[in-house]
Amino acid sequence: MSDTPREPAARPSRRDAEDPRAGDQGAPSPGDGGDHGTGRRNFLRAGLGAAGGLVAATTGAGKAAAAGGSGNSASNAITNLPTWTKYLGPGVEARPYGQPSKFEDSVVRRNVDWLTATKQSSVNFTPIYALEGFVTPNGICFERHHGGRADVDPAQHRLMVNGHVERELVFTLNDLLRMPQASRFYFLECAANTGMEWHGAQLNGVQFTHGMLHCVQYTGVTLRTLFREAGLKENAKWVLAEGADAAAMTRTIPLDKALDDCMVAYAQNGERLRPEQGYPLRLVVPGYEGNMWVKWLRRLEVGDKPYHTRWETATYTDLMPSGKARQFTWVMEPKSVITNPSPEMPLVDKGRQLLRGLAWSGHGKVKRVDISFDGGVNWRTAELQDPVLPRCLTRFVLPFEWNGEEMLVQSRVIDETDYVQPTITELHKARGTESIYHNNAIQTWLIKSTGEAENVHVA
Repeated sequence: MSDTPREPAARPSRRDAEDPRAGDQGAPSPGDGGDHGTGRRNFLRAGLGAAGGLVAATTGAGKAAAAGGSGNSASNAITNLPTWTKYLGPGVEARPYGQPSKFEDSVVRRNVDWLTATKQSSVNFTPIYALEGFVTPNGICFERHHGGRADVDPAQHRLMVNGHVERELVFTLNDLLRMPQASRFYFLECAANTGMEWHGAQLNGVQFTHGMLHCVQYTGVTLRTLFREAGLKENAKWVLAEGADAAAMTRTIPLDKALDDCMVAYAQNGERLRPEQGYPLRLVVPGYEGNMWVKWLRRLEVGDKPYHTRWETATYTDLMPSGKARQFTWVMEPKSVITNPSPEMPLVDKGRQLLRGLAWSGHGKVKRVDISFDGGVNWRTAELQDPVLPRCLTRFVLPFEWNGEEMLVQSRVIDETDYVQPTITELHKARGTESIYHNNAIQTWLIKSTGEAENVHVA
């Protein structure tokens, strides 16, 4: 059974559209096949009843290795001498910059062709189904651009600090490298992550529903340090961040937030930023929506009021049922998703399983994650893996036994402020159905008797 994620090929013609087609590799997708119409998507919680025969996983010897099957084939797989033990492999010069195994070449960023108008103003998605732990490798962190990727010469790049400051300053990259350094882990999530799911189950893959997300270690200089160098005037209350890309992305940030935990980063996960992540400099705004993390950062202007740029008036606002739009909805509220099982990661055998997923909160730390196997009727508490850091992805796991019955699996996060992740019905009641941004609703996967998973909404 293939675990190649599916990639949508054309815009669905209905809100309860059929599943997207196979991904880049052209392989059949797990969970594909069968009726995917409205009747399959809008399940009532009562439909599957209680926990579907699920009990806590038991200890004991595992089953025969899946790769070798069972019986003689399993024995042969371990006793026969494989080909790769008989010949010397390539030397150390073969890969000057390390690459993953060729057997992991399906773990790549993917896009959705119909989601944006052009590649210059487009997005691709992190394959979060394939990740372990909480750190995202640099090569698969999602991209979102509004004017294409800027390739900036660091020797010519400058960062200006101006406006309501005592001393207007211009920094080179080398200037910043000689200043006090900060290094911290944070998640970054696009405000539109899961945005297509407002109207119903649209994209059948956790990479596409939740993949505008990554979590890395950022290294750089805090804004507090920079503004200490420049000196702030008494009427300083807001900061305008401007990018050097063709779109000149600009966003307004409250000064209190800027002085709290924001930084100008020049590295992530121990190496310099990748070009698609804003090389040589990007802004880091922990817990806030991703488009405020201005890439290719060239200017920080301090003002006494919001600047109301097009990126916070014409876009990145939330349309409400009244016809008005919420503005400055910066915080990415608590959210979680099960990554295994999921459409890309079906269950391949009955018996002992390990459910895995990710949780995060722009408010601070994750406090608890609950798991339901019956569409939200009953809940069990998952284990949080260390470290549990503020405004950072947190890995959760839960052992369980699967007897082959259908399940509706969900995760629900509670953060340290006691905010409880809402259902999509609760979000619709509060904010209507015409929004795109800030969808942090509980995600439901229908696990079929075959072990395949499908994205559904429950009533």
